[in-house]
Amino acid sequence: MARVLSGVKSTGAVHLGNYLGAFRNWVADQDSDDAFFLIADLHAMTEPYEPSALATGTFDVAADLLAVGLDPARCTLFVQSHVPEHPRLAWLIECTVSFGELSRMTQFKDKARQRETVRAGLFTYPALMAADVLLYDADRVPVGDDQRQHLELTRDAAVRFNNRFGETFVVPEAAVPAHGARVMDLQNPTKKMSKSESSPLGTVLLLDPPEEIDRKIRKAVTDTDTEVRYDPEKKPGVANLLELLAAARGGDPATLAGDFAGYGPLKEAVSEAVVEILAPVRRRAQELRADRGYVTEALRLGADKARTVAAPVLDRAMRAAGLLAPAGGFA
Repeated sequence: MARVLSGVKSTGAVHLGNYLGAFRNWVADQDSDDAFFLIADLHAMTEPYEPSALATGTFDVAADLLAVGLDPARCTLFVQSHVPEHPRLAWLIECTVSFGELSRMTQFKDKARQRETVRAGLFTYPALMAADVLLYDADRVPVGDDQRQHLELTRDAAVRFNNRFGETFVVPEAAVPAHGARVMDLQNPTKKMSKSESSPLGTVLLLDPPEEIDRKIRKAVTDTDTEVRYDPEKKPGVANLLELLAAARGGDPATLAGDFAGYGPLKEAVSEAVVEILAPVRRRAQELRADRGYVTEALRLGADKARTVAAPVLDRAMRAAGLLAPAGGFA
């Protein structure tokens, strides 16, 4: 059984793109792989945040992940900061990768251009992400296009560390999710739906009520042409709606296009399909938000399970790097 690891930042509300693009695959992974899923609250600190919002957001993301079907008995679900080995290994990785490598990270350059003050943690973010992966001897890491460069750095760091200090880390493989939908912003269909973008009408949230989902989909950008056809390049808005329908209801976007004579009926069908698939998730997420004890205990169990794997890996890496081990080891 291969070990797979994925993660999600604890900032912002979970949205439809998260669910269709990643979380449904995570639910499947927990039955086919030794699956580890982390809620990355330390990564959330690399950008401006409110302390109370960070804690609340972390809890809410945990509740949402449990609501979509992650089962603590079938996977390891944990909060990044609950496993202290993460920042400790991150320092070893920071001392393995170079300033130049971190400077070339596209995501850092894009975010740095948008603000006057850039936190050092944003610059070293990829080193912490590498530690997240390498701590668990992960064989496979499902990634989207925006994280592919970070995983390549992770692989380079693992190979470099192994070459210098001896075989220590498993070098992970990138995996493109087989059935992950690429959900685009409803108002700007050339960009992925994102909780970090300021586009309230373009993002369908997991807990949006049915009437709000319907409103957002009916206001989705299309084009002046009234023909429904699947053409991502020339008709990105319509293509996005067809891909949403295919992901929610099943089928092929190009084939589904033939069922509609205009944009109105297409939007109605998409709205109904999205409301239907999110309804049970929304109900369960609301129940879990009211049951803090269950969520807290699930995260405690997850952190305990995660540490049984992470602690020996950290000890192995610290010793390999030449650090003097304390009595009882580094774990």
